[in-house]
Amino acid sequence: MKAVFDIEGMFCTNCARAIENSISELPGVQTATVNFPLKKLTVEFDEQQLSVEQIIAEVADTGYTATIGQSQEDLEKMRARSEEREKIRLAVAVILTLPLAAPMLLGALGVAAPAYLHGAMLQFVLGSIVQFAIGGEFYIDSYKALRNGNANMSVLVMLGTSAAYFLSVYIAFTSHNMPYFESSAMIITLVLLGRYMEHSSQRRAGDAIRKLIGLTAKYAHVLRDGVEKDVLVEELASGDLAAVRPGEKIPADGVIESGFSAVDEAFLSGESVPVDKVAGDKVFGSTINTFGHFIFTVTGVGSETVMARIIRVVEEAQGKKAPVQRLADVISAKFVPGVVLTAVLTVGLWYFWLAPGNIAAAIIHATAVLVVACPCALGLATPTSILVGTGRAAELGVLFKGGAELERAAGVDTVVFDKTGTLTAGRPKVTDVFSAGQMTDAEVLLLAAALERMSEHPLAQAIVAAVDREIPAAENFRNLPGAGVSGLVAGRAVLIGKAALMQEEEINTSMVARWAKERGEEGKTVIFVACEGELAGAIALRDQLRPTAAEAVTYMKEKLQVGVALLTGDSAAAAGAIGREAGIEDIMAEVSPDGKAAAIEELKQQGKKVVMVGDGVNDAPALAAADIGMAMGSGSDIAIETGDVTLIGEDPRIAAEALVMARATLRNIRQNMFWALFYNTAAIPAAALGYLSPALAGFCMAMSSVSVVGNALRLKGKGGLLLKK
Repeated sequence: MKAVFDIEGMFCTNCARAIENSISELPGVQTATVNFPLKKLTVEFDEQQLSVEQIIAEVADTGYTATIGQSQEDLEKMRARSEEREKIRLAVAVILTLPLAAPMLLGALGVAAPAYLHGAMLQFVLGSIVQFAIGGEFYIDSYKALRNGNANMSVLVMLGTSAAYFLSVYIAFTSHNMPYFESSAMIITLVLLGRYMEHSSQRRAGDAIRKLIGLTAKYAHVLRDGVEKDVLVEELASGDLAAVRPGEKIPADGVIESGFSAVDEAFLSGESVPVDKVAGDKVFGSTINTFGHFIFTVTGVGSETVMARIIRVVEEAQGKKAPVQRLADVISAKFVPGVVLTAVLTVGLWYFWLAPGNIAAAIIHATAVLVVACPCALGLATPTSILVGTGRAAELGVLFKGGAELERAAGVDTVVFDKTGTLTAGRPKVTDVFSAGQMTDAEVLLLAAALERMSEHPLAQAIVAAVDREIPAAENFRNLPGAGVSGLVAGRAVLIGKAALMQEEEINTSMVARWAKERGEEGKTVIFVACEGELAGAIALRDQLRPTAAEAVTYMKEKLQVGVALLTGDSAAAAGAIGREAGIEDIMAEVSPDGKAAAIEELKQQGKKVVMVGDGVNDAPALAAADIGMAMGSGSDIAIETGDVTLIGEDPRIAAEALVMARATLRNIRQNMFWALFYNTAAIPAAALGYLSPALAGFCMAMSSVSVVGNALRLKGKGGLLLKK
């Protein structure tokens, strides 16, 4: 069983790791992962050994609060209240800290501060309120962490500010020297400021999920006992009849019973043109009814809808760790004890060497060391980038299964496309007609359409679609599997099929042989039409290259510098024609589904990192064999939960956007990790040697996390060059 919990009370990524470690030790737990930016815990466990209530209790024992099943609206309200409390605490901290910091700030400007601001008692009172009333949460969180054998950012802030505060108390009541109450107060205020800015940025990082949730309808017009009434979407049930008016969002998945309309399904298919819908057609929740009025039967509600599945995939992807995060986890686990040891060494360095006997200087510089260190920046480097990157990718129609898949996609150097339904539309069209007798081309096409109208074969449907006038009725229709069809049209015996069928029926096709051969070399499929035992003509059809396929291939080859190949079970002639049109030179044709997997394995043995792009049906073996499998199709007709990457829509350019976002996200992660490591590598020695005051150290520490989140937010502007989104 898998359960997702909302977590409250976490202050840094070490808090997240503490929860992960605690839950992982419970019996029956397979995996436990905390997404710190999203504040979510995902647990896979054996429900025979463990219950949801026990998990919630274990989180509470660790010092945090876990809830499950809350609506997004309730969560938003709760987080809005939490944000309001953060604002108030920050405002109070600023008001109380300003009088403490005024002598230092005014002195830096060459202005003397009023005498009363130097009063030890005033500074003691204000400093104590900030230290314990405003900063009390750091003591509480430190207690929770240390009680469970963990050390987090709160421990560093608590130790640093306590050292400065109690040193100031000693100085204020035992000597005439100036205490350092402003240092402890400014540290707390700046940490709160940094946390507020960090949380605000993290909320922006989760915009993609909120946008998806915002697409869902709030109410539905349900028909019960012949009466239409408005209900919350959550109250809909499968089997209900619901009405949809022009301009409204469809509240759930279902099938139209009566009425007609055109529905905007852009977020599912990538197609901007509304899709015509009549009785019997499927409709999907969150799509938009453009002009008509219809009634539909609800077939999917809540978590069963296509939109809910898409949201679930994006949330799960944002919660899964990328392999590159392992380094950050290892460093963060050892970070806080290492910083505490460095602070102790700093006390000794100053007290015995740099400022012999000056305990105040030693403690102040050790305080700066404790405060400047920031494990949060390193811990946020990967999950925040994945959060924003996968969210932006979802806006472009790309659903990554997780961070590992995103990281692998960033490293591919070869893209292999399936042909039918991927590079091509999968809907053949009539391109040429040949009249072999007395009939005109139009009459040959009409004769064939009369019989093919009774067939469901894609070629038959293409022939029918090519006729623009009334089609006569046919009788005695007979399907000849693998060969063609036969029947009567206006009392005449008609036979339609491949050359082999004509040969079997001893119908002479020599007069059209050269024409058929030329069309075959162009990658077209030729169908012969016979009437009353004589050849009437032939029809050539070809699957059409998607309008954007060549652009996608060119972009991949020239901008992304990856090799592009075509892998298909179609004939060499058909594959060659499509390949030339798309700009692909490396073509593997007439390959069986199992052979496709072998072809992918061969490329991998050559040292290539391969992504396979297919329609997810007969390409399943190849998709599984590739380093990354990208299944292309509309969100309504693909298994969204399966595959490494799902491309929502039928535009091959989405595959290129997937690679762009994967590379941009991995690059962003590496930038964040570099700067987080560089910051701590430079800041801790600087603080130890006295180049950073405690207040400046607090500011630097606060800004380090904000800068990491800010850098991740740049991913919101990546991609979309091809799709113009």
